[in-house]
Parts: sequence; C-alpha cells; structure tokens
Amino acid sequence: MALVVVAAGGWFAYRTVLGADCSGRVPLNVAAAPEIAPVIEAAAAEWVEDGAAVDGTCVAVTVSGTDSVDVAAAVAGLHGISLAGVGRASGTAVMPDVWVPDSSTWLLRLSAAAPGFAPTNNAPVAHSPVVVAMPEPVATSFGWPDKQLTWADLLQQITTGTQLRTGIVEPTRDSAGLSLLLAVGAAASAAGEGAQQATTAALRALATGRSALRQDLVARFPRSADPASVASALGAAALSEEDVIAYNAARPPITLAALYPQPASMALDYPYAILPGTDPARAAAAEGLFSVLDTAAFRDRLGARGLRGPDGTWGQGFEAPRGARAGLPSPPSAAPGTSASPDPGGSALPGAPARGPDPAAVERALSTWTAVTLPARMLAVIDVSGSMLQRVPTAGGATRMQVTLQAAQRGLGLFDDSWAVGLWTFSTELSGGRDYREEQPVGPLSSQRSRLLSSLNAITPKPDGDTGLYDTVLAAYESMQEGWEPGRVNSVVMLTDGRNDDDNGISQEKLLSDLQALVDPRRPIQVVIIGIGDGVSRDELDAITKVTGGGVFVTEDPAKIGDIFLQAIALRPAAPG
Repeated sequence: MALVVVAAGGWFAYRTVLGADCSGRVPLNVAAAPEIAPVIEAAAAEWVEDGAAVDGTCVAVTVSGTDSVDVAAAVAGLHGISLAGVGRASGTAVMPDVWVPDSSTWLLRLSAAAPGFAPTNNAPVAHSPVVVAMPEPVATSFGWPDKQLTWADLLQQITTGTQLRTGIVEPTRDSAGLSLLLAVGAAASAAGEGAQQATTAALRALATGRSALRQDLVARFPRSADPASVASALGAAALSEEDVIAYNAARPPITLAALYPQPASMALDYPYAILPGTDPARAAAAEGLFSVLDTAAFRDRLGARGLRGPDGTWGQGFEAPRGARAGLPSPPSAAPGTSASPDPGGSALPGAPARGPDPAAVERALSTWTAVTLPARMLAVIDVSGSMLQRVPTAGGATRMQVTLQAAQRGLGLFDDSWAVGLWTFSTELSGGRDYREEQPVGPLSSQRSRLLSSLNAITPKPDGDTGLYDTVLAAYESMQEGWEPGRVNSVVMLTDGRNDDDNGISQEKLLSDLQALVDPRRPIQVVIIGIGDGVSRDELDAITKVTGGGVFVTEDPAKIGDIFLQAIALRPAAPG
C-alpha cells in the first residue's frame, strides 16, 4: 500500500530539509481532491520546511491531486468489491496513506460494501456547500437574488417546466451530483402517494442532461451573452460553491449565480482519512500533517481557493457568492438524506461530524438512479412455490408472494420505455414437465408494460409446488443468451424464497458445468438472485453467480424486499460495446 495515486491535477512532492533535529526519512503519500490538493501541498511544504519529524525521523510528504472516484475505484479493487457506476481502477491507480476525497459519502459507500475498510481520523478539513448554479439571467427569471428557492420549487421546474435545461454529473461518480440526487429525492418524497412517480420523473429529466465529467457539464453553460445562446445553453446544474467561484474567476461572458435551495443540501466536507494498513510511523506523520490543517493559516489558504473551513466559515481571500451565508446549517435544518446523529447501526465513521449522510439513504438514491437511467434487457423470474404463501408479520400479514409482487410492480414503474423486460414464474412441474412458465416474453416496455402488470397481478403460488431452481436458472440463462442485445445490460433477475428441492431436476454439478460452457465474455448475461426469508441457501446461490457474474442479495425479512430489489438492479454493470 506504500504507493501514490497519480491522476488529474498533477502531483507535488517535498523532501524534508535535513537538519540537526531529525534524520532519516518517513514518506507520507497523500491523495486529495484536485481543488484542495494545492492548499494541502502548500501547508505540507511549510510544515516540512519547519522541520516536520516523527520521533526524530524527518517526514517527506508527497501530495497528489486526484479525482475522488479514481481513488475509490482503487480502494474497491483492493477489497474485491465494486461500487455502482465507479468501474475499475486504472492500471496506474494505487493506494495512498492519506486520502482527502471531496465527500464523506465515498468513505461511507466503501465501508458499507467492504467491512474491512475502516479508515481513521475522518474529520473534515474543509467545506463547500452544494449549490444550484445558474447563469445570472436565468437565475433572475426565478426571482434571484430576492427570492429564496426551495428544492420543491426546483423539483417542479425539473418535472413540469419547459424553460429550464438542467444538468447533473453522473451521481455515482460525483459528490455534487449525489447531493442533488438526495435533495431532489427528499423533495419528491413529500408527494405522499405520488412520491415514486415524482422521483422517477425527476430522475428521468435529470438523466437527459447528465454528463460523465464535471468539466463537460460546465462547458455547456452559455458561451456568449446573446439571448439565444443563453436560452439554448445549460440553465441549471448542481455544483459546489467552489466550482462557481472558480468558474466566475475566469471572467466568462455570463457569470453564474449560486443558489442555495432550502433545506440545505449535503455539502462537500473533505474528510481526512488515514487508510487502513498505513504503518505506525506514517500514521503518526499523517496525524502531524492533520494538525497543520487545523489552523487559521490553513483556513486562509482555503479561502483563497474558494473553500470554507470545516465549520462553514471562511478565511481571508474568500469571495463569497451573492446569497452565501457563513457557518453550517443548524441541526433542525439537516440536509435531505442526512441524519442528525451518528448511524445507530455503527456505520458512522470515527472522527466524522455527528450530522452526516445516512448510508442507507445514499445507497437507496444511487440504486434508484441506476435502475431508472441504465438501459437494460431483463428477464424477471419469480418463485411461485407453496412456501410463497407464508405470512410476513412485518408486512401486516401479507404473504411472501404479495410483498414480492409489490416490489416487482414498483420496480417496473421505475423503468422507462427504453427497457426490454420479460416475466417467468417457476416452481416444479409448472408447465407440463417443466419447472418454469413464460408469462410474458422479453419485449419493449413501450408496447407491453400493461401486459406485464396484468401478468404480475395474476400470479398465484402453486400450493403443493416445490422449488425447481436449477432447471429454471439454466433455461433462463439460455433464453437470455439467445436474444442477447449489444448496447444493453442483459440480465436475469430471480426472486426466490427457497433452495433447490426438485428431485427430478438437474444436479448442482450439472448446472454449474452447463453454465460454465455457456458463458461468453463477449455476450455477458448477469444473473442476480434475490433470496427472501430464512429458507434460502446463500452458498447455493453464490455458486451460481460466481460462474455467471452478478450477485446474491438475501433478506430474512421479506418486508424489506423493495430496497433489496433496487440494490440488485443497481448491481448491473455498464453495457458492453
């Protein structure tokens, strides 16, 4: 792990000035978000020049300006996990000793997926609110600077308005985009029974204006003061306050207004994370550097770069956008998708501020985004064995079948007409001698959404049916491979509450052997299996997805299948080719 990430933003290295007070060398490698890396670099240089040492050994600091998503990919690869939308690390991406990403959400996402990832310190060293950036003429049309915009106002404009061209950087890879996603989702949830429809409409509207990179999004703002240029250019985007300050400092033809919708959204907090595996000497050096970042001088350096101190106040040189307020929002105004206290389940990071993003809310928002925005070709396969008639106490006495179908119906509502979806059911001897039955072939939702809903509503369990898992998995995989389509994520999503108990079916050995022979890396089919209740065998299901690719999600409480279903859909990889 004694390696350095070298990526966008360049790198800065300082060697200690050897003096009488220290000897030798303790190297400390720091990867920081590009906008804060020069500030940390300057502070580290001064610290080293003043004789930085650990137990008499000189400290040498290397600072790299690295996009947070690139370090996240490297960490994920080290722990053998994947994060939705992040992808794999580049061949040159390696691990630092200290990581200062732009947001604690990166640490939370990684900690939730990899229990062995437990960074220390994690205290914020800077702060930058996430704002809605608008060209000033557009902002004026919305009442800026006199009118206070709310997220509900913005949601209405996104979903029903025609004059606002909105944009977002892919929120699975960008913290400001994720903040917008959480805020819009919270505003949509206030719609009561129409919450899912409002959320789906908002996400689909945002997806039409998304960009993979922040610089590409910013480049879509108006390039001239001509009214036609302003009208056709990007009208609103989620950016950090620092982004707006930096953009305006370049003196563009149309400056950006920073709008601060209420309630306050999740801000960028720049946590100082000492990564696990850092040896004691380097960890001690890391704590020494951290103490340098907790000073008035460092706050002034932040201010000169358009960043605030961790308490939300700013130092000298900070040019506050119009409408900016110093300090953090008061506790009653906690940002949408955040919690007012550390997560009771223990997922809060040590050293992190008490009010921070809720890991469950982050996961739910990203899962929903992925489900809504990635084109796919999917075969849903639902268990209708007799055990699906069991009652679920935590779901008001509804049966496992009922809660499963409710989750499937809600999921179907998220998918737009670009999806192709089919539906099978399975048990034992469900259709003649076969354990499975095709309820609807895989086809475009644009033409068969109503038929799929009707088929879901008509599903009933077979009271004396067992679970013909192996035969069904093989047949579903073969069927999806025959109709495989490029440019889409091709997947089988199976929902079951049992293990294979078909005495007349193929064996596990036969299933795995046949699947291995069928797998074609050029035409991947991902198998995602959702286990419901305590009757499933995790090992049995894992053995299948290890061959095909995909994943297994198990919830002992069937009432939680809705969130599990979203996570399963979000697991889908990017479509090949």
